Amino acid sequence: MKIILAGYNLDSTVIEELKRSGPPRDDVTPETLSAAYARISRDPRSADVLRAAAREEVERARRSNRTIIFSMGHHSVAEHAVFNFDVIGVSRLAMEEIERFRLCSYTEKSQRYIKLQDDHVVPEEVIQAGKREPFTALIKSQNALYRRLLERLRPYFFESFPELAADPKRHAVLNGWAKEDARYAMSLATLGQLGMTLNARNLEHMIRRFASHPLAEIRSFNRRLYELARQVAPSIVLFTEASDFDRKTYLALREAAADVMSDEEQGNTEDERDPMGEEKCKTEGAAGKSDAVRLVGHTPEPDERLIAALLHTSSKSPYATCLVKARSLSRKRKMALVQTALRHMEFYDAALREFEHADLTFELVVSASCFAQLKRHRMATLTAQLYHPSRGVVVPPSVEAVGARRELMDILERSEDTYFDLNASLPHGAEYALTNAHCKRVLWKANAREFYHFSRLREDATAQWDIRRMAAEMRCRAVEVMPLTMLLIGGKDAYPEVYAAVYGSPPKLKPPSA
Repeated sequence: MKIILAGYNLDSTVIEELKRSGPPRDDVTPETLSAAYARISRDPRSADVLRAAAREEVERARRSNRTIIFSMGHHSVAEHAVFNFDVIGVSRLAMEEIERFRLCSYTEKSQRYIKLQDDHVVPEEVIQAGKREPFTALIKSQNALYRRLLERLRPYFFESFPELAADPKRHAVLNGWAKEDARYAMSLATLGQLGMTLNARNLEHMIRRFASHPLAEIRSFNRRLYELARQVAPSIVLFTEASDFDRKTYLALREAAADVMSDEEQGNTEDERDPMGEEKCKTEGAAGKSDAVRLVGHTPEPDERLIAALLHTSSKSPYATCLVKARSLSRKRKMALVQTALRHMEFYDAALREFEHADLTFELVVSASCFAQLKRHRMATLTAQLYHPSRGVVVPPSVEAVGARRELMDILERSEDTYFDLNASLPHGAEYALTNAHCKRVLWKANAREFYHFSRLREDATAQWDIRRMAAEMRCRAVEVMPLTMLLIGGKDAYPEVYAAVYGSPPKLKPPSA
């Protein structure tokens, strides 16, 4: 056996310094790796020899890439080239679009841990509509309220949690809670930054999709992204023009929906408040229900199908036979099989892959603050409507507690007035005026395995309160329809208690303390 580290990412500044200090060379490109690995399937030479050949003949390697990707349709070779991008100075609204691509990696500037400044984008659409002054005035008012809330929420959290306040090491936690609740006043035009890593295939996919995006900010981001990629890897980022599928499909669907659905059915009336809106954060405890969380679909017979999948993996029988057997088992026998599948699971373990055969689909109404975390679960399927004032708002309980509800509602109502003013003259971009407190309706589907991961992370005591409440409601709905599949579901901190309730004793390892 011979294992070779064929390459790894370097900071671009280091690469440029190395190029300047050495003789001129044109093989400093990820294209050579793609070309070398593409030849593995049909060339008997070893991989390291193929890489050496590709480095010696870069133009030939580029021609090879173009032929293999374009003519032969083997796009997977582009996955061997990886890019890192600093994405600086884009709006929160734009970040939601960028992070829709599930096979990329992102680390985003957190509005929970960093004190926000007055940085914001003035959208090109707003400028073209002649609305710069009222838009900027709104942003200044939102930011001013953010600072006022922050100053009032800090002492509130220190007084409410004296045990944390007594420990200087935990002050960052209390300050973080103040920041994350004050941000509900901030607009979706607030600037942020992220680090993004993706392979060339996903980069090309992103560029092609964004080429026809309705927001000017996204199209500008896209042009810069393409220019940077083209400079270093022109042969593996080929399909960059928007196709009719990308350009026309959703527009046609919206037009068709407008023909089929009335304004009332779509919730487009300006004075309507969605019943899944503002009261969504006022749940009835962990087992309570609110209209903001609806389980709208799930796999038929989910427990039986999970058990059938477990039997299928562990036997020589066809799936149909396994499903018949699963249906015929007593509840005690079913429970025993699921317990066997989960017995050695620790809080950090993913559920067995067989759990992916059971799906859950939820319709949720989430604040922009909550959505910022929900979108991180990229292995789930997430589709979303646009933000709209009729979806309601979420007021943090801490803001209520310090008597600042009216101040926040005033700025939210002013934000909505600006939204409707912009929406009357702009086809796109009015959402920039809305805030982190404003909601949108989403459809979220995950298999049971991914849902375990979601619950562990988002129901944990350290999770942000907005998504923690929502995750608790989602867990309750899931347990109702697949109680055996969800046998050990729950937050990371609660795992020892949940495990002990099922097995009579705690697991070997306990989650680290918050």
